[in-house]
Amino acid sequence: MSLPAEAPLLLPCICVLLLLASTATSSTDSFVFGGCSQLKYTPGSPYETAVNSLLTSLVNSAEFSTYNNFTVPGPGSAPEDTVYGLFQCRGDLSADDCSKCVTRAVSRLGTLCVGSCGGAMQLDGCFIKYDNTSFLGVEDKAKCGPLIGLDSEGTTERDSLLGSVVGSDGAYKPYRAGWSGDARAVAQCVQDLSASECQDCLTEAITQLKTNCQAAKWGDMFLGKCYVRYSEGGDHSHDGHGSSNDDEIEKTLAILIGLIAGVALIIVFLSFLARVCDRGKGGK
Repeated sequence: MSLPAEAPLLLPCICVLLLLASTATSSTDSFVFGGCSQLKYTPGSPYETAVNSLLTSLVNSAEFSTYNNFTVPGPGSAPEDTVYGLFQCRGDLSADDCSKCVTRAVSRLGTLCVGSCGGAMQLDGCFIKYDNTSFLGVEDKAKCGPLIGLDSEGTTERDSLLGSVVGSDGAYKPYRAGWSGDARAVAQCVQDLSASECQDCLTEAITQLKTNCQAAKWGDMFLGKCYVRYSEGGDHSHDGHGSSNDDEIEKTLAILIGLIAGVALIIVFLSFLARVCDRGKGGK
């Protein structure tokens, strides 16, 4: 049975909605920031071989852990051909989600930083970085991603929550999260930092977050080696446990897809009736 001419026009609409539905569930792939060094390497050089080897190691290692760093010497072990790199996933991600996020980050960084001696990519769920000079175990406060601020209401509660999340209780925890009513705070350091360096970085991140994001309802502060995220009013899309916004989007898309499918059936039925009527008139 052949479909009427109108039917194919509905298929792109349905495909677009399905694509949006799949996009809504992949928040860990959301782009936060990325950057590349100005220094370039020569295509086909030993350093390029080392970079490719490093990025492959990041992807492979992410299948088994949420953090790792590598130092990869180039062929011949020349110091100038050595590349340093690391990856880290958000502390609440599963191994499978971590692996997918790092793979995506490496792919995007490879496109963004073609030929660059160094680069960094922060997605919502993971962070990767490589460079020709060692940055492992070194604090970095110079970089900041796009900022989305904090609500002016409840600043006292916000400050108390951020302080409790970042405050050290004697145990070194690279990933920390906390709630207070509808407010949610998350903090994480890259694990090549020591406990004191992590604490210093997070303190700096909170200071900048309060200064730059004092008049909005939720905000993120990403520095080179740590980040702090805060949300108020039930927006817990960063924690992996309370993605209410994503759930609502999925429900809405499911309803829209159902409506589109219903309209498609009606059009097919009406087209069929029209053809039957045309045939009936032609036979008279």
